[in-house]
Amino acid sequence: MNKYLILAAVTLFSISCQQRSIQNNNQTSSIVRKSIIDSAKANKALSKDPNLMTTQVLAAMGGRENWDKLKFVSWTFFGSRHLIWDKSNNRVRIDSPRDSSVYTLNMSTGQGRFWYADNEVLDPEVKKDKMRKAKSIWINDMYWLFMPFKLNDPSVEVLYLREDTLDSGQACSLFSLTFTDVGDTPENKYDIYVDHSDHLIKKWGFYEKHTNLTADAIWPWDNYQLYNGLLLSGDRSDKKGPSNIRIYDQLDDTVFNALECFSYY
Repeated sequence: MNKYLILAAVTLFSISCQQRSIQNNNQTSSIVRKSIIDSAKANKALSKDPNLMTTQVLAAMGGRENWDKLKFVSWTFFGSRHLIWDKSNNRVRIDSPRDSSVYTLNMSTGQGRFWYADNEVLDPEVKKDKMRKAKSIWINDMYWLFMPFKLNDPSVEVLYLREDTLDSGQACSLFSLTFTDVGDTPENKYDIYVDHSDHLIKKWGFYEKHTNLTADAIWPWDNYQLYNGLLLSGDRSDKKGPSNIRIYDQLDDTVFNALECFSYY
């Protein structure tokens, strides 16, 4: 009887320790997140100058230093495909279970591999077409997660439009993004709504044509969570875009050049 009491006590103690560990980790994340936002707010009120605004947004999301430290990140896009990015070496792996396809691509060289139904496709023309498709997938899906870090790209023009209000009633500033000779759809335009209180983007508007007067869609950019010092928006309130975000310090090279399954969950 004593033996079972001891085992029960040990089990309860272990569970208690795990719960305290989870609570402590959550508290630590909250403290770090608050520190990042307080630091951003300390950089004065949100600027209407596009260059200063982009600097403030980056600072609010963790800063250039943490962005530069990012090595590997994976996420799921619209629940239909998974991506993992080797940021240091500009490589991506895309798993698309819906159509039984796996792509690996070095974006710097344009070289990679493609598998369909677990069989590698070696035909040069088909493979070339699949590498183009992989790059297009990457451009689109990456932008849904990392758009705030692309605001300073030389091909992007950011313009201040006006002061506005978020659905919550919080004051924000509205900026537009247009593009020159970049990506697959340079004719697109976006609006971003930047919260005055924490300098974070809280929603974005999409225009299929930059000449359109009204947005074709407006989506939330919310539910920021802390990942190794970076605040990223995933698992958004409208259930669209990126989810299941994970950060890694090290991954085996086979992830980016072999079919071997990668566990995204």
